[in-house]
Amino acid sequence: MERLRAGVALCGSYCTFRNAVAAFERLCGEYDVTPIMSERSAATDSRFGRAEDFRNRLMSASGREIVDTVVKAEPIGPKGLLDVVIVMPCTGNTLAKLANGITDSAVTMAVKAHLRNERPVVLAVATNDALGANAENIGKLLARKHIFFVPFYQDDPVKKPCSLASRLDLVEDTVAAAMEGRQIQPLLAEAK
Repeated sequence: MERLRAGVALCGSYCTFRNAVAAFERLCGEYDVTPIMSERSAATDSRFGRAEDFRNRLMSASGREIVDTVVKAEPIGPKGLLDVVIVMPCTGNTLAKLANGITDSAVTMAVKAHLRNERPVVLAVATNDALGANAENIGKLLARKHIFFVPFYQDDPVKKPCSLASRLDLVEDTVAAAMEGRQIQPLLAEAK
């Protein structure tokens, strides 16, 4: 049996990068993974780590170069390169762009190109405004065909009442359900 071809995209939720990269490395054991990074996440050093270190870990784990420009991401659709695209972490900025058809980064182009083939996209939300400014965008995306969410939870309801994070330990289960055309349930998860 051939391994699932997964594009795994990272957006700039830098505080979640350590966990996202660890999940990425785990996925490389399950799937044939193509790393995708938004231009900003591929180039920005933050207090959570150096961009070069994260890029090197993704390339080392997957054995592939990173798709990090719109031009590199565009062939994903026409060439049918992937079976699933996983955006983890999916920031509020990326949620807003996907909900409103804005394609101006490697990640949003990868998703748009992939959706033209009516194949699943899995979003692992990590944003401080998910239950604020981005609640509407999550609602729009929940109603879209071929878009599926990794179960999420309020990561700090007292200090950050609008913030959501996804259960990265449920990415594989979410992908399995998405490949069958269904949303894994329950969508609202308990923190782990």
